[in-house]
Amino acid sequence: MSTKTLYTRLGGYDAIAAVVSDLLPRLQQDPAFSHFWERRPEDSLQRSKQLLIDFLCSGAGGPVYYTGRDMKTSHKGMRLSDVDWSTFMGHLHATLGTFKIPLTEREELVTFIESTKEDMVEE
Repeated sequence: MSTKTLYTRLGGYDAIAAVVSDLLPRLQQDPAFSHFWERRPEDSLQRSKQLLIDFLCSGAGGPVYYTGRDMKTSHKGMRLSDVDWSTFMGHLHATLGTFKIPLTEREELVTFIESTKEDMVEE
């Protein structure tokens, strides 16, 4: 087993930022998620993007401090369903495939993201 953090094995900050830069447009362009992005100003979208980058970097063991709210608080009232979660995960897997993330790192990242599901899915 590698002693390097997932953050390092994924390629660090720039690689994680690139993944987020691919993932967010997929989510924004999905008709099932359009209502989450409507009428949000550009600075709000950029802040959400930065928070996601920081969250993933921090969760992967990187030297980044996540300053956002916890997942339960930040997703409360969004009424995310299991179908929404499955759709999100489909986009995530497509993005990870685009970047050819190795299986071990992909599984670790997905496991980390899956650990947030209970705090995000309300229905």
